[in-house]
Amino acid sequence: MGKVRNILETKGNAGVFVSPDTNVFTALELMFEKNIGALLVLEHGKFIGIFTERDYARKVILRGKSSKKIPIKEIMTTDPPTVSSDTTIEECMWLMTNRFIRHLPVIDDGKLMGIISIGDVVKFIIEEQKFIIKNLECYITGSEFLDSDSDKA
Repeated sequence: MGKVRNILETKGNAGVFVSPDTNVFTALELMFEKNIGALLVLEHGKFIGIFTERDYARKVILRGKSSKKIPIKEIMTTDPPTVSSDTTIEECMWLMTNRFIRHLPVIDDGKLMGIISIGDVVKFIIEEQKFIIKNLECYITGSEFLDSDSDKA
C-alpha cells in the first residue's frame, strides 16, 4: 500500500491556510471559493490547528453565534491528529475512520507539508486497485505488465 507522500506528489503540498485572527465568515468564504472542507491555521508560519465545516456547524451555528464576529482561534480544532509523509494510506484510513475525521494535516519533523482528505485517500486506493487489476489482467492474458509510472487506467 502507498504512503501519504504518494498522495502529496500527485496533489501537491499546498494547503489553504488562514491566521487564527481571521473571522469565521471570511474563512467560510475562502472554503467556498476553493471548494474545500478544511483550512489549516498558521500563526507566524507555524501550524497551530485546523478549521473544518464540522467546527463551524457544531461551534457556531448550533450555538447561535455570529460567524462575522468570531475569530477562527475561538472555534478551531487545536492539536488535531496528524500524519507524516511516511504514514501508510492504510493507517490514514484507520485514523480517519476511528476518529471520525475527514482531514489530516501532514507534518514532517515539525514542518507542515500539506493536508490530505478522505477523498484523496479514497481516490488513491481506487487508482491503486485499478493498477493491480490491470496487471492481473496482463498476467492472465500474457500481455506486458504496466509499471507504476505508466498510466494506471
